[in-house]
Formats: sequence, structure tokens, C-alpha cells
Amino acid sequence: MAIIRFSILGEVVHFGARKRQKITHCGCNEPYKDRYWCPRKKWFNKEPCPFLCLRECENYQAMCGSV
Repeated sequence: MAIIRFSILGEVVHFGARKRQKITHCGCNEPYKDRYWCPRKKWFNKEPCPFLCLRECENYQAMCGSV
């Protein structure tokens, strides 16, 4: 079984051999099937993240210690 790589390079989202235009402006919560991409964790979440961008997430983590 092969692992599908998911990455965002510029304005293009790559997943496996396919690619498409990025939907979100910062790459946070980029949808893929029924999951949402988190660039901080480099993994998918079941629900969209409440933060608007990666910087907001980093600020919250710096103030509270964890997400």
C-alpha cells in the first residue's frame, strides 16, 4: 500500500499524482475528501480548525502552550 503525499507549493495543492488550485489563502483547513489539512501538524483533522491562519494558531500556542 502506497502513502499519498499531500503538499502545498505556492498556489497549487499536490496530493499523490494529482494537483489542483489552492482553495484557502493560507493553506489552513485545505479540504481533501472529508478531512482538513493542518500545515502546523502536517496532518489532517476531522473538523476545520477554528483559527483563520497559521499565524493565529502559532500565537495561541505561544500564549497557551498547546493546541
